[in-house]
Amino acid sequence: MSATLSPSRARRGRRLGSWLRGTAITVVTLVFALPVVWMFSAAFKTNVQVTDPSVGLWFTPTLDNFRAVVEAWQIVRSMGNSLLVGVVSTALSAVIAVPAAWAVGRFSMHRTGSVILVARIVPAISLLVPWYYLFARMGLVGSYTVLVLSHMFVSVPLIMWIMISFFAGLPVELEEAARTDGLSAFGAFWRISLPLAAPGTATASLLAFVFSWNNFMFALVFSDDRTQTVPVTLFNFISYASTDWGGLMAAAALITVPVVLAALLGQKYLVAGLTSGASKG
Repeated sequence: MSATLSPSRARRGRRLGSWLRGTAITVVTLVFALPVVWMFSAAFKTNVQVTDPSVGLWFTPTLDNFRAVVEAWQIVRSMGNSLLVGVVSTALSAVIAVPAAWAVGRFSMHRTGSVILVARIVPAISLLVPWYYLFARMGLVGSYTVLVLSHMFVSVPLIMWIMISFFAGLPVELEEAARTDGLSAFGAFWRISLPLAAPGTATASLLAFVFSWNNFMFALVFSDDRTQTVPVTLFNFISYASTDWGGLMAAAALITVPVVLAALLGQKYLVAGLTSGASKG
């Protein structure tokens, strides 16, 4: 009797497990999606409708918030500043961090890896005062250079920490075969290891760009009206007396679009990079 019932019980157990997984995925998706849905819906509301609890998702949408934000031009210029700083800081960080991560992962530099971890742990806010003093003496405060350098302080350790596991997981025999064929150590890295680690490089670069795009603290301290990025521009919608919720949500919706597009365009490499890192790390 027990041998006859066990396959049925196994099927019920699989169905129950599948139902529980589906329920958990649905709950987590709703928890993360509801704030985004509220943000986009509030962008099409007036300030009165945003603060009125009785107004839900059924309302007459308006484009006045988007029109006012775009006509003010500050958000457009700030998005250009964020794009410039994010792309330059991410590219320079990748150029420095990817070869360094290969060296650490390939030659087992555990002490260097520990130093990188310390750099990731140190809170960046503790460095703002000495940084500001140093950059002010150099006349760099308010320039794009200081924003790029400050973002690289976080992006370089981030990319290195992600990429070390990728290079450590690549078969060393591939590089040894390339060295046998006459390539140098760096030539083996450039022609063999780097192409194989492309998904990880794309993943780390995208995460570094997202950090740069969303960073508020560095931009608030080091930028001026000409170089301020989108987080600082969003902060300007909040005043002591009141908050322009409609304009704030419209601007937030606008600055979310580039990051979402970058994630969608790089989804193939992003998923491959995350799963590869999980299996090798």
